[in-house]
Amino acid sequence: MKGIQVTSICYSFAPLFIKTQAMTMLEKNQLAPAFRSPNQHSEIIDLSSYKGSKNIVLYFYPKDDTRGCTIEANQFTELASEFAKIDTVVLGVSKDSCASHLAFIDKYGLKLDLLADTSGELCAAYGVWQEKEKNGIRKMGIVRSTFVINKEGVLVDVIYGISDANGHAQEVFDKLKDGGII
Repeated sequence: MKGIQVTSICYSFAPLFIKTQAMTMLEKNQLAPAFRSPNQHSEIIDLSSYKGSKNIVLYFYPKDDTRGCTIEANQFTELASEFAKIDTVVLGVSKDSCASHLAFIDKYGLKLDLLADTSGELCAAYGVWQEKEKNGIRKMGIVRSTFVINKEGVLVDVIYGISDANGHAQEVFDKLKDGGII
């Protein structure tokens, strides 16, 4: 009897949770949700410390050292100096630990900070923790997404559900440089 009640409770809350997640998806021209999160060196990175001085590309990816995530991180690294020329810092975010991020950075020589959102609070605030389906199996996970935050802390570009990591860093850079969104 208890098993049935637990199952019933889970099913009754599941649609509410999915609906809540959909409602928290962010849009352009909103203030970016504040965050304080440790990077690969366990140093706290705070959104407010960039206000007035740097634009931010905040990209969320599912997992360190996986094919698509490695491609994306390497391509953001290749463009790091170009982003710096337009006063923009690139920060990657996943639910991996600081130690995992450090190993990932060391393995590939990455030149960017990776934030460890082990609690999932940052993912929830930016609406990237969503139900995903792969090979017919549904589960919660990070939906690859990118947010561009200007120097005033406003979201000037919001991209959810990036299907192909290859070339994404260049697309974001081109939008920033040529598109005049910052």
